[in-house]
Amino acid sequence: MSEAGDVLDFLRTRFPRLDDRLDHIGRKLDEVVTRLGALERKVAGIELDYAAIQKRLDNVDRRLDRIERRLDLVDAIGAPAS
Repeated sequence: MSEAGDVLDFLRTRFPRLDDRLDHIGRKLDEVVTRLGALERKVAGIELDYAAIQKRLDNVDRRLDRIERRLDLVDAIGAPAS
């Protein structure tokens, strides 16, 4: 019984420390999850900005095509006039 008592005493001394470490790990995990959420929001914002830039470039491309056609700088097929 003495050996079992020693094991129980050992475990009683270790459990509070393990519990503290698990609490610390839990807090760190919460922090990481929070930071990951912030990164996801930032990436989503960057993707929206990228889409807006692409749309503006498409508009500029259409306007440039129209200008080139009006000035007869391209053939009917779209190749530059020689």
